[in-house]
Amino acid sequence: MSSTFTVTSGDGTRIRGWRSGGPGVPLVIANGLGTIPEAWPSLVADGSGYDAVTWYHRGTFGSDRPRDLSRIAVEDHVDDMLAVMDDQGVDRALVACWSIGVNVAFEFLHRHPERVAGIMAVAGVPGGTFSTMGGPLRIPRRLRKPLSVRIAKTGRYLGPAVTRVTAKLPANHGLAWVLTHTGVMSSRARPEVVVPMLDQFLRHDWQWYTRLAVAAAKHDPMDLHFVTCPVTLVAGKHDVLTSMHDVVDAAERIPHAQIAVLNGTHFLPMEFPHELHTALDDLARIAEVQKP
Repeated sequence: MSSTFTVTSGDGTRIRGWRSGGPGVPLVIANGLGTIPEAWPSLVADGSGYDAVTWYHRGTFGSDRPRDLSRIAVEDHVDDMLAVMDDQGVDRALVACWSIGVNVAFEFLHRHPERVAGIMAVAGVPGGTFSTMGGPLRIPRRLRKPLSVRIAKTGRYLGPAVTRVTAKLPANHGLAWVLTHTGVMSSRARPEVVVPMLDQFLRHDWQWYTRLAVAAAKHDPMDLHFVTCPVTLVAGKHDVLTSMHDVVDAAERIPHAQIAVLNGTHFLPMEFPHELHTALDDLARIAEVQKP
């Protein structure tokens, strides 16, 4: 049965963690910014075959904001991931990561290679995330990061008003239908998965959330020469937040990496849960990770 716990990160920030609690292969989830474990329905369910551990980003879902409000960079999330693994006795694990979590996972691998058995990176790239945004919208590459950062910074000023509005929105099947039929998500995302996600996501303090996003934008593209563990990258063909082409390019910079392109959006964990489960099973066999 799943449970939550609290750990103290390297700078003293109290972080709320989550563990599925079932028997299985050790798995750490480096989640998308401000998302919940249930966004990965097939990996956190009872009987998934994985003992999944994750955490909630600083200032979200019960994790404290740091005393030094600048301590929200990707490197700080790496410290949180390390604290969670140490607290839960996870010496070495597969890592499933999504969106900004891909930055965190590869930065963690760079710093602690002995703790990572393999990485499944979904709808994200190892650094330079904001430079990948808007590819399918034909936004010129040189404009992508400046435009994305400008939008995020604008969100900091509009945050209080946006927070008041989203707090009143009903997280129900109607809103889920709108999201899955207007191109935001694919209609493959089932309402019973989308609604709980929305119920939590809409309650964010959006001023803080956009502050986290702007800090993540500072994580530069990584030289991936250090990657020796098995890696699978998964891209969404219609992802407007992380261009499919940039994910493919990242895979090409890791000679042994596997790459898959799915007919979905940025929200692949909710749209293709079974396909991602299969991809992780394949990665676990390559990495030769067994149940403890």
